[in-house]
Amino acid sequence: MSRAALLVLADGRFPAGGHAHSGGAEAAVKAGRITDAASLEAFCRGRLHTAGLVAGALAAAAVLGADPGELDAAAHARTPSPALRTAARRLGRQLLRAARASWPSEELDAVARAFPRGAHQPVVLGLAARAAGLAPEDAAHCAVYESVSGPATATVRLLSLDPFDATGALARLAPELDRVADRAVEAARRVLDEGVDALPAASGPLLEVGAQWHAAWPVRLFAS
Repeated sequence: MSRAALLVLADGRFPAGGHAHSGGAEAAVKAGRITDAASLEAFCRGRLHTAGLVAGALAAAAVLGADPGELDAAAHARTPSPALRTAARRLGRQLLRAARASWPSEELDAVARAFPRGAHQPVVLGLAARAAGLAPEDAAHCAVYESVSGPATATVRLLSLDPFDATGALARLAPELDRVADRAVEAARRVLDEGVDALPAASGPLLEVGAQWHAAWPVRLFAS
């Protein structure tokens, strides 16, 4: 295992397309639910324990060798919003391109053939981590961190929030990120014996509703 590979995969400059997505922050800012660093932290905490937990478990399960098709179907079932499903597949397709260029593998090639329109991003993230020789814990940490770092970065642009304040919010959430990643890996390990129903199905209804509202905007700064 190369811990440096984790840094490459988790780097915000890795060309996986995440910079164009706010993780629901743009809709939350417009609705007045994010107005400052404190409300950003609260938003990220909610996202961490819902979308972050689910993404972390999916990614860890992919590293452990669970069937990508079954994981993708599970991810789809846990994403009620058509707008978020489309975004997840778009991000998965872009991430897969970057991963195949970085860590070529037959497994990634097979997923590209099986999902020409893209598999759900957390599943691809786990497969990329597997190709890079990383552990399920690494994939889970990467996924849960992405679930909060995207909204934090977007809010700096959307509200002209002080980046030091946004980073401070992420730092305060760090212990919770570790705990959520641990829960995600525990669930992923059960998938091998119990199937994908062992994956968490935590939901954030406002994220789903906000995504559909956001998708209808004629002008927006972020894709989702």
